Amino acid sequence: MTSRTLLVVYHTMTGGTEQMARAAAEGAQEEPSVRVRLLRAPETQPDDVLGADGYVFATPENLAAMAGLMKDFFDRCYYAALDRVNGRPYAVLVCAGSDGQNAVRQVERIATGWRLRSVAPALVVCTHAQTPEEIARQKQIDAADLARCRELGNALAAGLALGVY
Repeated sequence: MTSRTLLVVYHTMTGGTEQMARAAAEGAQEEPSVRVRLLRAPETQPDDVLGADGYVFATPENLAAMAGLMKDFFDRCYYAALDRVNGRPYAVLVCAGSDGQNAVRQVERIATGWRLRSVAPALVVCTHAQTPEEIARQKQIDAADLARCRELGNALAAGLALGVY
């Protein structure tokens, strides 16, 4: 079977989302026939989106929304990819201080516009950071949550490799 590409796009300020994205990428790399590209949102271009067969979008929850630099990524890439990525699989990771659901909804709405296919429920890791000091501090995602991220990446890559997606 032809090699497939999984693009993991993320933004982080305090490290939590990066840990989650890296774990998903590590899980995906266990599938030898899938090329995994892990890119920070500001570095990701439309050609990166168009060149991928599946996606993981990882964002922190900032002020009850997806991070601004994730929104910037979608703003820059949206129209170039519109009607050119239909049906491709995706999953969402959110590192949240509270419930993360609005960030999930925002990413899902954009993915719906791109006509992507959700292949897993959004994975939200809640840090419960609620004070300015807790919000600003570097995050450490626990091993169980990182394992869930790894499993999600592995499952998405396996589906790409098998031609399920």
